[in-house]
Amino acid sequence: MKLKRLEINGFKSFAKKTALVFDAPIISIVGPNGSGKSNVAEAIRWVLGEQSMKSLRGKRGEDFIFNGAGGAGRINRASVSIIFDNTDGSFKFPGEEAGGVGWQEVNITREVFRDGANNYLINSSVVRLRYVLEVLSAVSLGSTGHHIISQGEADRMLNSNLRERREILEDALGLKIFQFKISESEKRLEKTEENIKQVESLRREIAPHLKFLKKQVEEAEKLNAIRTELENIAKDYFASEEAHLSSAKLAFADEFKTYNHKLVKLASEIKEAETNVHKADKGRNDKGAKHDLEAKLLVLRKEKDEVMRALGKLEGRLEAVKVEDFVIRDKSTGQDKCRYCGQPVLHQDFVGQGDAEGSTFDTEHLCIEKKNLETKYQNLGQEERRVLGEMENLHKAELDTSEDARVAERVLYDLRAKRTGFEGKLATTMARESGLRSEYETMARESHEVSVLVGTNILSRPNSEGSIFRQPSREEQGERRKKLERLKIKLEDAGGVGTEVIKEYEDTSKRDEYLVKELADLETSKKTLRDLLKDIRKTLENKFKDGLQAVNKEFEKFFTILFNGGNASLHIVKFRKPKQVIVGRDIVDMIQEDDSEVGEIGEELGIDINVSLPRKKIKGLDMLSGGERALTSIALLFAMSRVNPPPFLVLDETDAALDEANSRKYGEMLKTLSSRSQLIVVTHNRETMSHADILYGVTIGSDGISKLLSIRFDDANVYAK
Repeated sequence: MKLKRLEINGFKSFAKKTALVFDAPIISIVGPNGSGKSNVAEAIRWVLGEQSMKSLRGKRGEDFIFNGAGGAGRINRASVSIIFDNTDGSFKFPGEEAGGVGWQEVNITREVFRDGANNYLINSSVVRLRYVLEVLSAVSLGSTGHHIISQGEADRMLNSNLRERREILEDALGLKIFQFKISESEKRLEKTEENIKQVESLRREIAPHLKFLKKQVEEAEKLNAIRTELENIAKDYFASEEAHLSSAKLAFADEFKTYNHKLVKLASEIKEAETNVHKADKGRNDKGAKHDLEAKLLVLRKEKDEVMRALGKLEGRLEAVKVEDFVIRDKSTGQDKCRYCGQPVLHQDFVGQGDAEGSTFDTEHLCIEKKNLETKYQNLGQEERRVLGEMENLHKAELDTSEDARVAERVLYDLRAKRTGFEGKLATTMARESGLRSEYETMARESHEVSVLVGTNILSRPNSEGSIFRQPSREEQGERRKKLERLKIKLEDAGGVGTEVIKEYEDTSKRDEYLVKELADLETSKKTLRDLLKDIRKTLENKFKDGLQAVNKEFEKFFTILFNGGNASLHIVKFRKPKQVIVGRDIVDMIQEDDSEVGEIGEELGIDINVSLPRKKIKGLDMLSGGERALTSIALLFAMSRVNPPPFLVLDETDAALDEANSRKYGEMLKTLSSRSQLIVVTHNRETMSHADILYGVTIGSDGISKLLSIRFDDANVYAK
């Protein structure tokens, strides 16, 4: 994996799109002060996720967007893209297998807008900063920026506190990925412990209710036994009842068929008999006279009824009149009689005065009217008797008809009697069938009631399925019904709570069992995460110690080259919990070294630096001059880069404080580093330029826009001289 190119568009002084191609081991960027050459290093730092505005010489996001100058208008967007060759599959993408998604080229882009929007993209897909940092950590390009050293930051490792030095060294050794894993595992562990508390809380909440439901279930199980017994009896009872009703239904169908067949046959015979009677009636007397007499008799009887009702009303009115108004004593007989009509019509005492309408009776008129009605009634009776006599005479005449007519009528009468009998039997059968339907409806209703109580369709099949079904007697069915009714009453009195309680208890128990299993899984996950954290930390510590040993070896080598002797090394120290102190307006962590022995993995450990210059009694960083600190920083920086070479190393005027002799040593060390990392060197130093393969010259015109010129390594020495 290597750096291919850098594309800058609208970032700081690079208003127009500018591309730097990195196809050589050492690329040097040169130019006068203020030309914007350091903006190249800052563009690389910015696109790789730098968040410190101070490190980027800005206060807010829009400070990185070209603001216009010398007639050139300001723009609204700045972007930087850094492109890597990934043909060797060095990049690892979170959530993907080794080698990522098979990208041959990886393009990381960062863009900012004047409204404050800030985006990160990988191969044109928008991603989060955390994702970018994880991807970069796999190729030793960490957030500490150890691979990008700007002017004034060469001794950052020396000026950092114990913890920061460790972080820089971890980053340089490519161990940041382990810190990401530790952070992710700690978050998962924290979430798991929170879930454990929630599950335990849920179990505590449902425990009292579960205990209450258990007691209810014990009662419900008793009811369940009754329900089971009821179900078994009901299945047999209703199966037998259904069989009985079905058998009766078939019997009624046979009866209907028989009676209907006989009635059809009788209808034919009656029709034939009626024809015979009709033939015999031809020799009889005319029936018209009899019909007239019957009609007259009907009229006479109707008139008699009307006269009788009128007499009744009249007598009622007479009873309401005072007795002394119309009763007199017959001197010859000594009996009471009507003053007007001479009739004997009363022995009771009469009270009341006037009729229902409240008018006064005309007693004489009422008596006369009564006498007239009685006379009319007698006349109608005489007429009735006369008509009856005539009818009797006609009847006697009919009796004299021929013997054939009487026989025919007798046959017709018998046939009609038989028809009436069968019609009665058919009606009885129909009534019984109606009762059968009622029994079916009753059975359906009762079976539904039992089905609701037991929670299943008891009409589906008999309980004795699989064995020979025996139809019980009606007496046995009666006993079953009594028992069935007793069991129904018991369940109905219980309110049907059994099934609901058992269901709720089962659901609650299953939930509790699920929570128990969930708790066990969480505890297992918790242990696994703790073991994983321990393993990651152990791996990190081991790799860190191995890396530290390798860095010390290279540090000693480079330090000896730069100082012509002496000693330099890094060593692990344990420090106390940081103490916050106020420095000016800021609150900073004051980290103090702990003299106790380094103990368990995961303690707060940091890095201290020991140096010893040749021919001087100088030990410790505090006694170094500015130039000595710069050389020490360069030696340490090159040592870290040598042990775990980053894809590229940006050195922004880190050679500014070097004299000519040290510049030559610096240049030789650049050659050594370039064998494993691409070097991008921003410099004014001609000695450094002479080691470059490509020189990029940065100039700035009156419009305030930085422009780029490039010189191949063949011309670099000439340009440097």
